Amino acid sequence: MKFIGDFHIHSSFAGACSKAITLKKNEDYAKVKGIDILGTGDFQHPKWNQILNKELTEDENGILWSKTKFPFIWQSELSLAYTQDGKGRRVHLVVLAPGKEVVDQIIDKFTKRWRIDYDGRPIFGISCIGFTEMLMDISRDIEIIPAHNWTSFFGAMGSKGGFNSIQECFGDQFKNIHAIETGMSSDPAMNRRISSLDKLQLVSFSDMHSFWPWRIGREATIFDCSLKYKDIIKAIRTGEGLSGTIETDSRYGKYHEDGHRNCSVHINFKESKKLNKICPKCKSEMTIGVEYRIEELADRATPINVPYFKKLMPLTELISSIYGIKQLQSKKVWEIYNTLISNFKNEYNILMNTKEEDLKKAVHEKLANLIIKNRENKLNINPGYDGVYGELILDDKDKIKEQKTLTNF
Repeated sequence: MKFIGDFHIHSSFAGACSKAITLKKNEDYAKVKGIDILGTGDFQHPKWNQILNKELTEDENGILWSKTKFPFIWQSELSLAYTQDGKGRRVHLVVLAPGKEVVDQIIDKFTKRWRIDYDGRPIFGISCIGFTEMLMDISRDIEIIPAHNWTSFFGAMGSKGGFNSIQECFGDQFKNIHAIETGMSSDPAMNRRISSLDKLQLVSFSDMHSFWPWRIGREATIFDCSLKYKDIIKAIRTGEGLSGTIETDSRYGKYHEDGHRNCSVHINFKESKKLNKICPKCKSEMTIGVEYRIEELADRATPINVPYFKKLMPLTELISSIYGIKQLQSKKVWEIYNTLISNFKNEYNILMNTKEEDLKKAVHEKLANLIIKNRENKLNINPGYDGVYGELILDDKDKIKEQKTLTNF
């Protein structure tokens, strides 16, 4: 069976995440988005773990089910901060677990060494090598995935203290790493320019910090296997049953180009190289983005064996941009968004499948055209940098000045 999964989720207990997050809201907006299964997020946090055990029921296949029969998989993200090879390292990892029994063993192991109650994404002073070895001693069915692999500050191969390869990061434990998360600022084609990544599968998840549809499922992975933990992990480990990924345009990511947010400066890697990575305004070092980092490590001019992926900007971004509305949560954006959802089931269906002529019956013709341009990867995006999201750029002629009457059909 084909299904779409988002396995990089957070709870309300994680730092910089919405305090309004609940399992129910995550489920509700996953359905609106078109996601078929979610990660639990933060499974080791005591209060969130209590909620998971109270509200979800685990089946014999390691899948958790809500009372309304929506599936989840045991999942968390951990932050590791340590020194290796004389450099400070900060690496985020997504962890998937096969069931409650193993999760309880992980929690027991964590609590003997660290505090886990202060943040849903706690920081542990251990290397990726030591952490992986520790979890493999608990269960070989645990899956560890380098999160947003290229992100400047917390990616395993990011510019700020990152490694030049996953092999270098995990040492003799590399044998237990099977996939990396591409992250918003890179896509599979960019990753397939680097031969050291050839043996690893490419997955994408949202790393959502709130449940809204412009966050949850903004990136996701398409599976074609049974809804069992062992088959999902087999797909991630071997590619068998892994059909591809849904990605945002890499230029939309917050760390695509090099830049300095305080100076509102961002430039592509070629210009950055000429400037020796120095901000032309304040003369301090810029935050070096994913584009530069990949160019730095790429040993191919052209990618090979690129798996299927679909680039899609969130629907709310399209609506807000075309109407010139800054707030994604505005009443007008929600009105148009909900009209589309009521007509066409979910956001993925709207973005990937709904016919243009049907879209034009429900919303303004210009918005329908923009949805098709998004589908065809024909958008103009001002790239993100140094923690600033990229921005969709539209000509005035393509914007909507007056709202067309909305109808259902």
